[in-house]
This record gives sequence, structure tokens and C-alpha cells, in this order.
Amino acid sequence: MTTALNSADDVARTTTQLHYRFQQIDNVTIFYREAGNPTSPTILLLHGFAASSFMFRDLIPALAERYHVIAPDLPAFGFTDISAAGDYVWTFSQLADTIGQFTERLKLDRYALMVHDYGAPVGWRLALAHPQRVTAIISQNGNAYEEGLGAGWAPIQKYWREPTQENRDALRDFPTPASIKWQYLEGVSDPSLVSPDGYTLEGMQILRPGNAEIQLDLLLDYASNVAMYPRFQQFFRDSQPPLLAVWGKHDPFFLPAGAEAWKRDLPEADIRFYDTGHFALETHASTIVPVIKAFLDRHIAQ
Repeated sequence: MTTALNSADDVARTTTQLHYRFQQIDNVTIFYREAGNPTSPTILLLHGFAASSFMFRDLIPALAERYHVIAPDLPAFGFTDISAAGDYVWTFSQLADTIGQFTERLKLDRYALMVHDYGAPVGWRLALAHPQRVTAIISQNGNAYEEGLGAGWAPIQKYWREPTQENRDALRDFPTPASIKWQYLEGVSDPSLVSPDGYTLEGMQILRPGNAEIQLDLLLDYASNVAMYPRFQQFFRDSQPPLLAVWGKHDPFFLPAGAEAWKRDLPEADIRFYDTGHFALETHASTIVPVIKAFLDRHIAQ
């Protein structure tokens, strides 16, 4: 017997259903989550370090009610398969090139960007390549200003200045399950709000063969992002995209000053701070998600 969709709720369920997909880009198999009507405005979600598209699990269903949502796992993170990557060059330029090809393959010619941590410099590079494609920006502790770099960067900055084996080895505790758990909990007043699912999943993924060295390569190359900050800021000034920052104010890596700096280049930027750490969505999804929805409804809803 065939049952027709006969209510608004039935139709909504078909469009908000989350799909788990893979897309081959050269020798990298990109895993991504997709939900929403493909004819609706697109939101591209880019996660950061010690995370994956799983960090958006509470956000995607809410956005999919009105938007087409795409959330890939960056190479070397989550379920994206790098086992056949071969001589892949582990730089942010290469990550952006791969994700750029991914957006081309999916025919994403207009999208709002939501970025976190490492996802920010990847997203900014996409914006530099195709500024006309970016309809709006949401940053959850995704930085673009030097004053946003916190004390947590000190040993990494030393590695930038002197890329010796000794300074590289000094960072080996960074890409470990214990360090990842610390990053999820640091700055959080009530640790019971942080699900262990996220840091446990990412802690397991970081242990994949060769991944620790990849992460150290990316830490070294993060200096290239800082060097490009002036170009990213010029994009903000020239394009004036609507921007919302939802920022954990106790993040040891990206300080509130980095969010406040947007006001120089984007006077209409909406900057909001939350009493939490690096992963604000882990503890404050119930308050942040409605803010994101309202922002998108104001700026890109059809």
C-alpha cells in the first residue's frame, strides 16, 4: 500500500532528513552531512581542529527546516578518508583547494559560510577565490585578526619562528586524546554540559596512523593563515558580507578581541559572547541556534 504525504509535518520530515554521503576529490574521500531542500539557500559548515561535522549535530536539523545544509569533514578529520592521499601536501592552501573542488562538484555557487577554528582560514580562502559566492558569514570562534590569538598559541608560534625538530616535538602532546578532551572542557563552567561523544570520537580519529604528523604539519602551516589576515580583512571591507560572531569568551586560543575586531571592517557585524570555551555549540546550542536562524532569516532567506 502506498501512503501519500498528507501533512506539513510529513513534508518537513522529508526535507530535514539528514543524509551521510561521500564525495571523491582526487585521492581524498570527503565525508559530509547534508540536509534540507537543495533548492533552498545553502549553508556551508566548516569545522575546526579537534572536531568534525559532528560538532554541528544540533544545528543542522534546525537549519534544514529552511535551508540546504552541507557540512564536510576536512581532510585528516572525522570520517574523511585520507588513506589514499599519497603525497597530499598538508597545508591550509591545500585544504581549501580540496574543499573548493568539493563545492564545485556539488555545484554550490552561492552559500553562507559558518566557520569554526581551522574552518575559518579554509572558508576565508574560499571567499578570496570567489567573493561573489558568499552570502553571509557566521563565525563560532573562527579568527581573522592577530589580536584574537590567545596565549595558547605561544608554543606554536615558537615553532613558526624556529621550525626545528625540538620545537616540533614539544607540540606532540597537542594532537592527542587527552589534549582534545582538555580543549573541549577548558573554559566551561559546568563540564556536565559537554557530551563526551565529541571529544571521544575526535580522540579516536586523531590516533589514525600518520595523523599526528599531519596535525603537526598543519600547526606549522597555520602561520600562513596569520600572514594572510590582511587579505582576509580586505575581503571583509570590500564585500561587506553580513556577519554574526557567536563566541565562547573563555577560549584559550581565540580571544574575544578577535571577534570585536570585525567591527573595524564590518561596522554592522553582530558580535555575541557566551560564557563558555572553544566549543560554544557544545554547551550553548539551545541559545546559539535560534540566534543563527534569526540571522540567516534576516539576511538570506528566500
